[in-house]
Amino acid sequence: MSKVVLDVSMSLDGFTAGPHVRAEEPMGVGGERLHEWMAGEGPDGGVDVGVREEVDARVGAVVIGRRTFELGLGPWGGTPWPGVPSFVVTHRIREDLPGDNGGTFVFDELSAAARRAKEAAGDKDVLVLGAEVARQLLGAGLLDEVHIHLVPLLMGRGTPLFAGERAELVSLGKPIAGAVTHLRYRVVRQGA
Repeated sequence: MSKVVLDVSMSLDGFTAGPHVRAEEPMGVGGERLHEWMAGEGPDGGVDVGVREEVDARVGAVVIGRRTFELGLGPWGGTPWPGVPSFVVTHRIREDLPGDNGGTFVFDELSAAARRAKEAAGDKDVLVLGAEVARQLLGAGLLDEVHIHLVPLLMGRGTPLFAGERAELVSLGKPIAGAVTHLRYRVVRQGA
C-alpha cells in the first residue's frame, strides 16, 4: 500500500531552503547547496547516488505545496519526476495542467490531494514537496514517514522544517552515511 513520505534535504540547523526564496532563487540564497549530495561527488558519494536512485524508483505520485509548484514549474520543465502525477495542494482549484514531461498537475485541497495521490501511486510512495504542505499533512495525520538527508551545513536562516509542529518519530533503520547522513522515520499516529 502507498505511503505519504516527506523526503527532504535539510541543513544541520533545520532549514530546507535558504532565506529569500523567490522565482530567481527557488531554493533561497544558498539553498541549492542542500541538494549537492545528489551528484555523488562528495566523500562516499556512491552511497548518496544509491539513495537517490532508491528515492526515484519509489515515487508513484507527488503532493506539492502551491508555492513550491509555482517556484518549481520552470526549473522542473514539467512535473518533478517525468510522467509522475503531481497533486498541488491549494484552495484555488483549477483544471489539470499537463506537464511538458508526461506528468500532470492536479489541483485540490489537502486531504483530497493526499487521497488521490495515494490512489495514483499504486504500490509506490507519494512524495511530499514543500515544508508548508509537509507541516499541514503532519498536522492532519496524513504523513506516514519522514526521510531526511541531513546536510553538514549551517544555513543560519531560511525555511524551517516542521516549525512548531510536534510528533513522535520511530527510526526505520540505521542511518546511512555518504557525503550526507540519510535518516528514515515512521510517524507515530496519535492514539496508535
